[in-house]
Amino acid sequence: MDQIINEIKQLSHKFLDEIKSIRIHLHQYPELSFEEFETSQFIQKQLDSYGISYKNGFVRTGIVGKIEGKNPGKKVLALRADMDALPVSENNSHKICSKNEGVMHACGHDMHMASLLGTAKILNELKNQWEGTVLLIFQPGEELLPGGARMMMQEGALSPEPDLIMAQHVLPDMPVGHVGFREGMYMASGDEIYLRVKGKGGHGAMPHKCDDTILIASHIVVALQQVVSRHADIRIPTVLTFGRMIAEGATNIIPAEVKLSGTFRTMNEEWRAKAKQLITDIAQNTAKGMGAECEVDIKHGYPFLVNDINYTRSAKTAAISFLDHERVEDMDIRMTTEDFGFYSQKYPSCFYRFGVKKEGSGGLHTSSFQAEDTSLETSMGTMAYLAIDFLKN
Repeated sequence: MDQIINEIKQLSHKFLDEIKSIRIHLHQYPELSFEEFETSQFIQKQLDSYGISYKNGFVRTGIVGKIEGKNPGKKVLALRADMDALPVSENNSHKICSKNEGVMHACGHDMHMASLLGTAKILNELKNQWEGTVLLIFQPGEELLPGGARMMMQEGALSPEPDLIMAQHVLPDMPVGHVGFREGMYMASGDEIYLRVKGKGGHGAMPHKCDDTILIASHIVVALQQVVSRHADIRIPTVLTFGRMIAEGATNIIPAEVKLSGTFRTMNEEWRAKAKQLITDIAQNTAKGMGAECEVDIKHGYPFLVNDINYTRSAKTAAISFLDHERVEDMDIRMTTEDFGFYSQKYPSCFYRFGVKKEGSGGLHTSSFQAEDTSLETSMGTMAYLAIDFLKN
């Protein structure tokens, strides 16, 4: 495989400037979830220029490219990149800032798309040196329920069905040139919680004549902490967080309604179902015990993401061969969510990270997030080698 490694590294270096320019364009013209129409057209033009066939229109903007090597039916590998941006106003001073007001690639999806296009170009150049079929999944709506991954599968986008699906994701704390893997359970499931505490509002100076919905909502938030601290098995990672409370009263007005929004995350489906029932019961009973009522709406979100142990172990070994031991890291579990979890529930999967660390960058999903685009040389080259290693072995 030494010859292949050298060829991939040469091609990665050769294509870097082109792929960086693609990334700059994608970063400047981000589009929100399920609205990635111009992004989709741009990607299709790139695939046309590479001579790679594709089908479009999945979930309106999704694309599935196909590259066939020798003996196309031997194995099928899917490589996925997400396309959508976030409703964030960019707060950076560099020249490539978003030109679409209030929309930003604050999670690195521009890097993912550019990298996959680079990987596709490499694999297409070398298609006489590997066997099987590679599907290129450009997927809309990763950031928004119900999740583009599930919808792509429902529309039959992954055809022929893959023996393995792989994706990579930027990591702003990881040095450029590094990648990271974790076997087995990696990322949490995520459900959205919406509570509405309803009672009789009134004058702040006469709380005895009304239901203090703000106090009741506060008690509910405190009471729900026992879901994690006293009900969760200590061996199961669990997070319950409320990040929004809307109580439109005033200094002397107790509102008739308070809205709460939060998230529940874990890594066990049986506990996930039990916990959501506990959240409902505790919220409703706490409100009832204080003379009010609480409406509970829990939106079932993304499942946990689990990496196939054997394939991920093989991918890590291949990455070490392509890079070296010092540039391949072991990752810890993360309580963040990814709709790639839908794929991982159906197909053997490998979801890994690549470093994009840049001085002055904020974290993911912040207005000051930045990615070092020279990392694209590592990301497209590594993914191309992992693909060929899987297809050849």
